[in-house]
Amino acid sequence: MVADMTARAWWIADDDNRDCPAAAAGAAIVERMTIQRMDNVGIVVDDLKAAIAFFVELGLELEGEMPVEGRWVDRVVGLDDVRVDIAMLRTPDGHGRLELMKFHTPTAVSAEPKNAPANTLGIRRIMFAVEGIEDVLARLQAHGAELIGELEQYEDSYRLCYVRGPEGIIVALAEQLN
Repeated sequence: MVADMTARAWWIADDDNRDCPAAAAGAAIVERMTIQRMDNVGIVVDDLKAAIAFFVELGLELEGEMPVEGRWVDRVVGLDDVRVDIAMLRTPDGHGRLELMKFHTPTAVSAEPKNAPANTLGIRRIMFAVEGIEDVLARLQAHGAELIGELEQYEDSYRLCYVRGPEGIIVALAEQLN
């Protein structure tokens, strides 16, 4: 019975959350459901080598590349006859990962315009904290990145900008000032 209530609960009923739907329905939740960490963000690309070069230039470290195929991956992603090359990159602190995927079969499809604006619904950008934002911006532009708006300063805290990288991916850069 507790498992059934836990599966239906959006919030956890406790003294600090009296307006939660589970509590309003009279459900008693015994423990909090939590994740361990965000493992990685996956991005499907057409030109895997160019995407790897872009993110390595940004400062991510290539952990490895490998082909992936077989029934197990077909069942996980809900597609038939999957054959994909993946590259796993990690942030220098070792806590964040980016998985780049090049689908050979089935062929990747585009669900939106390639250069969709920042206010398009869905996952729209990935942000990285950087040092020397002008240098980073120049190095990424050498890899085809285009500044979307302008490099701006937010109060005395950050310098920020959005760039469009390979495959139309929006990458936000933030340099902390203090």
